[in-house]
Amino acid sequence: MARPVIAIVGRPNVGKSTIFNRIIGDRLAIVEDKPGITRDRIYGTGEWSGRSFSVIDTGGIEIDGEDGMLRLVRMQAELAIEEADLIVFMADAKSGVTNADEEVAQILFRSGKPVVVAVNKVDNLQRMDDIYEFYSLGFGDPIALSGSHGIGIGDLLEACVDRLPAGEDQEYDDDVIKVALIGRPNVGKSSLVNAILGEERVIVSEIAGTTRDAIDTPFAKDDQRYVLIDTAGMRKRGKVYETTEKYSVMRSMKAIERADVVLVVINGEEGIIEQDKHIAGYAHEMGKASVFVVNKWDVVDKDDKTMQHFTNSIRDHFLFMSYAPIVFLSALTKSRLHRLLPVIDRVAEQHAMRVPTHLLNDIVADAVAITPPPTDKGRRLRVNYATQVSVKPPTILIFVNDPELMHFSYERYLENKIRAAFDFEGTPLRLFTRRKSDQE
Repeated sequence: MARPVIAIVGRPNVGKSTIFNRIIGDRLAIVEDKPGITRDRIYGTGEWSGRSFSVIDTGGIEIDGEDGMLRLVRMQAELAIEEADLIVFMADAKSGVTNADEEVAQILFRSGKPVVVAVNKVDNLQRMDDIYEFYSLGFGDPIALSGSHGIGIGDLLEACVDRLPAGEDQEYDDDVIKVALIGRPNVGKSSLVNAILGEERVIVSEIAGTTRDAIDTPFAKDDQRYVLIDTAGMRKRGKVYETTEKYSVMRSMKAIERADVVLVVINGEEGIIEQDKHIAGYAHEMGKASVFVVNKWDVVDKDDKTMQHFTNSIRDHFLFMSYAPIVFLSALTKSRLHRLLPVIDRVAEQHAMRVPTHLLNDIVADAVAITPPPTDKGRRLRVNYATQVSVKPPTILIFVNDPELMHFSYERYLENKIRAAFDFEGTPLRLFTRRKSDQE
């Protein structure tokens, strides 16, 4: 089930990013120390009182143009209205209620979305009296915060959780493969959906998904049931959402969360840009099975080396997703389209695969025998036991004498050996270490 979304909105320099970091903690600051993963987070996850939620930091969005502060905060507010289930309206106790605050308040009020006003920079008791004027915004009790000191974060989260809507996700049977199509605008996601459905001609129905304006389309092929989750319809009318590619990341998040397999659609005519790495990185971090789909391959000038060059480019740009297969096709002409569903089936199977413990331990023991762990200050890592503890993604727990001795390079070595033995094509593989005494 997709998490509800909280958007943090406000004019510049009120502390949105500081509060965002306080809410999500350090878990997403650097998810994996692997080359190629983008680090500038504008979307994270948090939890409070047993409720898990996603958080958008609109302060991390870069807006082109010089149309002034009011245009900037208006765009942020409109983004929040479109994407969020609840809005945290950030203001500054030192500045008081400004014209920009009042304009955003009017936009949010008309939206009908629940809004919590958070007044930042209440760094001492003397500033507490400054929050009362924020009642004039019309959203009830303002929450006093100090982002720099971490004061009031619990009160803010309590107010948010109390007002979050209950989850209403469409549920599907476990044997249904949920496939999300993600990518920046104009890569051909809608055309690809239409091509898949048009070729198979076995549409069951169309169901409005919980992701705003997205469509869940169930269909079947050779006794396998699927649901296509198309994010292309989430693009807002008008130019507001055309000013920055970063919006496409936000519109993909709920779809990624709900999916088993993520199709990262790339425009073969334009090639790879940085934004493709942003979007694919989130699918990787969420542990989803992934397939790179290079669309519009029919309009690419090709020779006998073009496909290999493009493959090499993807591998160079997406070092952290070397496990993901690549499919070249044209949604327009349906060239090579028949290759896609078998790949989706394969990676979904690998994503849910469970390896017997005795076989896993045989592979790990052989790997250790071939290349023993290096010593660290005279101490050597001892690998005692390995077991798979979950699937989607496959997650393996390795019991050792001291987890501190597990260097990331040796962990990667073990992962590569496990992949060589069991494949795990298309899916991330999570390895965790624990002290052997903790097994008891």
